Amino acid sequence: MKIFTTKKTLHQYLQQNRDLNKTIGFVPTLGALHAGHLSLIELAKQTNSLVVCSIFVNPSQFNDPKDLEKYPRTIEADTALLEQVKCDVLFYPAVNEIYDDNEQWHLDIGEMEHLLEGKYRPGHYQGVTQVVYKLFNIVKPDTSFFGQKDYQQFSIISKMVSMLNMPVKLVMCPIIREPDGLAMSSRNIHLTADDRRHALVLSKTLNWVKSQFNGSNIPELKKKAEQMIAAEDGVEPDYFEIADGETLRPADSGSKTIVALVAAKVGNTRLIDNVLLS
Repeated sequence: MKIFTTKKTLHQYLQQNRDLNKTIGFVPTLGALHAGHLSLIELAKQTNSLVVCSIFVNPSQFNDPKDLEKYPRTIEADTALLEQVKCDVLFYPAVNEIYDDNEQWHLDIGEMEHLLEGKYRPGHYQGVTQVVYKLFNIVKPDTSFFGQKDYQQFSIISKMVSMLNMPVKLVMCPIIREPDGLAMSSRNIHLTADDRRHALVLSKTLNWVKSQFNGSNIPELKKKAEQMIAAEDGVEPDYFEIADGETLRPADSGSKTIVALVAAKVGNTRLIDNVLLS
């Protein structure tokens, strides 16, 4: 695996490969890699000649400085995992390689930016679009792969790509779960044994909603799901929503895609999860 820390050296290497008509698959990450990330690399390898993974803990998407500080940074372990799955290129830039001083960014993504995660993490999606826009322009991938766990993030990046006519195809890949159902997350490392047990209420509730969903019982399911999560010790729910998969507003009879999304604080760790209902 080749490792680059500067835009210039990465650009030169990728251009040489493009000149040989090689396609580039891209997996942007914050690091602290787990099996979910590795599944994205493996899917990218199936359809591209060359796979690039970036590891960059992007300061502009953390609205809480403490969260940024405690986000796990495990570059040696990450590098070893990427080598195991035969990733071709790692881009591991410093903050000053990506950002100039006092850089400004605002993309009018509309209402979706302020719903669900956006309500609890104001400014988060401006930071996400800012860094993904930069990374897409550096890597110039043919295809980029994202996990379904961050469903709203995928929707917002899709909107940005369409608004700015960026020549990249986006692929949303299935959530990878622990054997007991907990969605894999870099933040799971912070869960105590008790937290870990309580956190299972999120995936259990989503699975129950999926099993009961018939298209016309959304209000009852939402109410019952909220009760199930609130009843679990050590879990403070932020939201449980059954949403239109395109707008992320509450779903109704006209919604083609319907997704149930949840966010909650378990102990001191905030977790998100979702499941597609239709």
